[in-house]
Amino acid sequence: MENTNDIITQVPVSCNKDCGGGCPLTAFIKNGKLIKISNSKHKSEYMTGCARGFKFGEVVYDSKRLTVPLIRNGERGDGKFKEVSWDEALDYTAAKLLEIKKEYGTDSILNLEGGGACRGALHNTALLPMRFLRLFGGCTETDGSFSSQATTFATPYVFGTENCGLDFATLKFSNLIILWGANISDVRFGGESENYILEQKKRGIHIIVIDPRKSRTVKKLATEWIQIYPGTDTVLMAAVLFVLIEKNLIEHDFINKYSIGFWELKKYINGEIDNIPKSPYWASKICGVSEQTIINLALKYSESKPAALMPGLSIQRTIGGEDTLGMAAALQLATGNIGIKGGSSGGLVWSRLPSPRYETVPIPPSLTNKSVPVYRWADAVIGGKQAGYPTDIKAIYNVGENFLSQGSEINKNIEAFKKVSFSICHDTFMTPTAKYCDVIFPVTTWIEREDIIDSGVNYLFYSHKAIEPVNGVKNDYDIFSELAQRLGFKQEYTENRSNDEWLEYIVEHSEIDDFEKFKKTGIYDAGNHQRYAFKDFIDDPVSNPLKTPSGLIEISSKLYTAETGFPPIPQCRFLEISEKYPIRLVTPHSKFFINSSNSNISWFRKQEEQILLMNSKDSNDRKIEQGTVVRLYNEIGSIVIKVSVSNDIMPGVACLPQGVWPEFNKNNDEINGSANAVTSTVPTEPSKGARTHSINIEIERFEDC
Repeated sequence: MENTNDIITQVPVSCNKDCGGGCPLTAFIKNGKLIKISNSKHKSEYMTGCARGFKFGEVVYDSKRLTVPLIRNGERGDGKFKEVSWDEALDYTAAKLLEIKKEYGTDSILNLEGGGACRGALHNTALLPMRFLRLFGGCTETDGSFSSQATTFATPYVFGTENCGLDFATLKFSNLIILWGANISDVRFGGESENYILEQKKRGIHIIVIDPRKSRTVKKLATEWIQIYPGTDTVLMAAVLFVLIEKNLIEHDFINKYSIGFWELKKYINGEIDNIPKSPYWASKICGVSEQTIINLALKYSESKPAALMPGLSIQRTIGGEDTLGMAAALQLATGNIGIKGGSSGGLVWSRLPSPRYETVPIPPSLTNKSVPVYRWADAVIGGKQAGYPTDIKAIYNVGENFLSQGSEINKNIEAFKKVSFSICHDTFMTPTAKYCDVIFPVTTWIEREDIIDSGVNYLFYSHKAIEPVNGVKNDYDIFSELAQRLGFKQEYTENRSNDEWLEYIVEHSEIDDFEKFKKTGIYDAGNHQRYAFKDFIDDPVSNPLKTPSGLIEISSKLYTAETGFPPIPQCRFLEISEKYPIRLVTPHSKFFINSSNSNISWFRKQEEQILLMNSKDSNDRKIEQGTVVRLYNEIGSIVIKVSVSNDIMPGVACLPQGVWPEFNKNNDEINGSANAVTSTVPTEPSKGARTHSINIEIERFEDC
């Protein structure tokens, strides 16, 4: 007789992590244990997962997984905690929240909701704490996004919506693809993206990657690599537009029919406004791209229609990041590539189109209407009302976010956590942020709970609870439910629904018509996968106007100026290099981490050494050799790290991937290679967005320090 304990079951799952993906996977389970994860057999031809999903068992079964609630019994940050029961931890937390509410009001609580699990309809680390704290009486919330704030802020002024993306299947119709700072092979932006682009390369389509370093995307997908100084992308865009205008290669009728403001931008490009023609000669000195390369790029662009210009998030995490969207849109407009199959709007590579219709856990309205820019959360905690922020923060509630790794200027973030009276976090590991909290609730991972996952494209995925949670952990939803019970609003929070009942509610209020099939296959396919933004508008702009004041694409926006005080057209703003700090630093994502997730997991750390990449010219100038330990520094902080000397990065630029958990020596040098030890919380304006690719540093041999 067959031993039923040896039967391997296959369970549909999908990563609920902040990676820009969302992929249909299959978990193989034997004797209740996860033994393997692979691609779903129901996936589309082009979909594939990656190592971050396939090797998730390394995370689930890691020996340092948190499995018991903890309450601090030492100094903040020293890692001293006592293990307590769930009842004790929940009672203590509820009592402290009530104490803070009574003494300071609920707006003294900062909701640092997060990115640990943010794609789920139910188990969503942004939605669940927001629902909880608003029902508790409100809080101070964070506004904006570390990832995409500059462009998210600017896009509606140009297009009237943030939904300005495309389905990657439409790239089959492109005759030119420009990946402008978009590292598809590492960051992915969906399970289909790389394979569609790779197919185009095999078909002989020209694929240009514009990036300071020779990334995996350059090596795997590019037919041409253009090196550029970080933070100078609008300069190169302006110079390309200059050539197109000068050679009369722009689509006048298209521009006049579908937009306003382009001819005002033309005056800026030609130098009529500031006496600086944005010529290839001018741009070359600033962005490091030769004049001839700029001219060739413009000519190739003009003759290769349809062309898809796909900016990555990196180019808008800079000083002047807001302008990258407007300038990219102007290029696509000038070449007639907006709203056509195989073209693009010029919006970010992760700019979405509407997902299949579904509900999430509902969020009540804010009771305080108080918020701070997320990029400046630490400044808000430290400065409070005296520094012009709306509240004095006394407590932090942090769910799934590791700000003491991922927030700019780590030492400032530590100071902020030290200042508050009380801090709570939900997490799976003792992260650097968790060490500075007073209460730590251990939580489930995506493979230990049931959820519906938004793919970011025209699919939804059903992710089953493939294994029972490790002993001692709870779902975020259940933690909030139990806290709500102690605080007197459990019925309002749960609406008397269990986890499973919420999922049934979500499906009932969705376009999914066969729940059982959805659960069985793990995939809901909404059908159309060749969508692209603004098709209806381009087909008939009168009947389908945009939601801008003019109903047209607004390259010049009076509303933008009225609301921000900034010029109505995109400008060429960038951080000047300094004599003291002559190297520009880029801090890209790792192929094997999801921001800082996996940084502590041995298997993932072994795949890629954390190392500083610098060009041979810069290393020779500083007498630095391969493998030398160096100190990189600026006015914010310093990092001690080993160097890899390579021409895979352009002179004047160094690369240190972000995501590694920080550790400091007695001199306050960061010694693990955590990039945010030297990044700044001074944002790009007016969006208050990240400027982590506008960072200047110097590098010296550590032994010489």
